[in-house]
Amino acid sequence: MKTLIIDSYYIAWRELKKYFRQKTRLIMTVVQPFIWLVLMGNMMSGLTSNPYAAQMLGTGNYLTFMTPGIILMTVLFSSIFSGMSIIWDRRIGYLDKLLAAPIRRGAIPFGKMFSAMVQGGIQVIIIIIIATFLGVKFKTGLAGILVILFIAMCFALILGGISLAVAVKIKTPETLMAIVNFFMMPLLFTSNALFPLGVMPGWLKAIAKVNPITYAVEPMRTLAVTGWSTSIFTGIGIILVIDVLVLLWTQWVFKRAVSE
Repeated sequence: MKTLIIDSYYIAWRELKKYFRQKTRLIMTVVQPFIWLVLMGNMMSGLTSNPYAAQMLGTGNYLTFMTPGIILMTVLFSSIFSGMSIIWDRRIGYLDKLLAAPIRRGAIPFGKMFSAMVQGGIQVIIIIIIATFLGVKFKTGLAGILVILFIAMCFALILGGISLAVAVKIKTPETLMAIVNFFMMPLLFTSNALFPLGVMPGWLKAIAKVNPITYAVEPMRTLAVTGWSTSIFTGIGIILVIDVLVLLWTQWVFKRAVSE
């Protein structure tokens, strides 16, 4: 286990070094959530002038309601493409070198998943800072923000693992992008990331209740809008269980793929 952790650390560190060297990507990490928060927050700000809408949202500030959704949306868009690194490593021959190196093979997907987790955490911190400057006040303060960060990073781990498991079976980045884009938007819009469950039609609400994004957004939104609640731990527990299952599944898929 110690060897696996150490090997995973070096794989993750390589991925993070590539991430920090991509200046344009770093700039977009700041610009993208800023655009979402400013445009979406102002576009829907009049919604809370309706007392019924404000009651459904649980707050008089739509930006506060929306911030957890923007956090998950940003993490979704970035982490779901984590599998691209496997495709490029295979294309340039680096994956073969990793497989021949004296490291645990399981460290390759684990390291890449933890890299996606850290990158997601960086984006979340940026979003929270921007949201705070735009007037968002988190009900649970700094402690709640840290829990929000933890949930988002755990969700990034899930998405990174799924992306890697799919990518290891694919030969071209175009195919991965097509598959990811096919599932990404439906997954987002069948959750409560941007709108509360109460305003959804029955069939959409039923889908949202089994959507993993909902179980990540709900505790984050409770921490931001309502305050501490026991329901938070239910969502966290479900996300952690999915984390473990995805870790094991990704490990199994990767080992099978590289041994063929």
